[in-house]
Amino acid sequence: MSAWGNGNSNLSYTSFLLMGFPGLQETRTLLVLPFLSLYLVIISANALVIHTVAAQRSLHQPMYLLIALLLTVNICAATTVVPPMLFSFSTRFNRISLACCLVQMFCIYFLIVFDCNILLVMALDRYVAICYPLRYPEIVTGQLLACLVGVAAARSTGIVAPVVGLASRVHFCRSDVIHHFACEHMALMKLSCGDISLNKTVGLTVRIFNRVLDMLLLGASYARIIHAAFRISSGRARSKALNTCGSHLLVIFTIYSSTMSSSIVYRVARTASQDVHNLLSAFYLLLPCLINPIIYGARTKEIRQHLFQRAQPQVPIEKAQSLPSHRELPA
Repeated sequence: MSAWGNGNSNLSYTSFLLMGFPGLQETRTLLVLPFLSLYLVIISANALVIHTVAAQRSLHQPMYLLIALLLTVNICAATTVVPPMLFSFSTRFNRISLACCLVQMFCIYFLIVFDCNILLVMALDRYVAICYPLRYPEIVTGQLLACLVGVAAARSTGIVAPVVGLASRVHFCRSDVIHHFACEHMALMKLSCGDISLNKTVGLTVRIFNRVLDMLLLGASYARIIHAAFRISSGRARSKALNTCGSHLLVIFTIYSSTMSSSIVYRVARTASQDVHNLLSAFYLLLPCLINPIIYGARTKEIRQHLFQRAQPQVPIEKAQSLPSHRELPA
């Protein structure tokens, strides 16, 4: 047992056993195949779209670069969770140190929040592209884009760091078994002894404030974008603008609905088994990673054309386009 001191008041475990699905301990090796298959699909789908954006110079534009960044975050999020889980399922070696547990916790929550912050940057990009198409190339430069991504990363760190920092100061004396497949915050806090009201308050406040603020900003941005799109005189340009916004809104709905549904069910269905709660957590973490590349690959015309260009006959090169206007919106 990894602990120190004598007696419950001084005991604090420094390593833990991750019990991902406690009710399936005898048959958990059967979980390797479905989760491995899901992980390979996630990696392949996201990597295919990322490679397409990277390989095609015509896609080296802010919107497509942000899509590639979002999908890269998806790969990182899935990789943070699934490989360690598969390793523990197949080898039954599922002990993790407190330091590694906190690092995994930080990475998971950082990537989730960073995902949402990238969506905010994408909303700003689309706002400028549709509301100010003539000035878009001079406003949304590579330097501005890098600055916005840096701000998104800093904001994500600022949101997650206090929660993980407070967790690192807690003594864990109730047990050394985490009934979860990853170092999830509340699963770890259940093992604590002493007063953790501050941890709960900070965690809940940060989550609610972050979610409400993000949804207000996204709602205001896309309301202005859709209003501006309907005022475009060209039917083709209007359709393109609405289709692009539709893809982003589908991704936003997938990410936020999976997060909110998991949180609601976790608090409402308290009588459900731990396996059910853990399955919902896996759903909340991995569903956006699976759905996002499908949405952008299928609904974004320029990406879809390059994905399937080998299967399509060559078409004549169109005439050079003029400066962007309300008739021809920047990508």
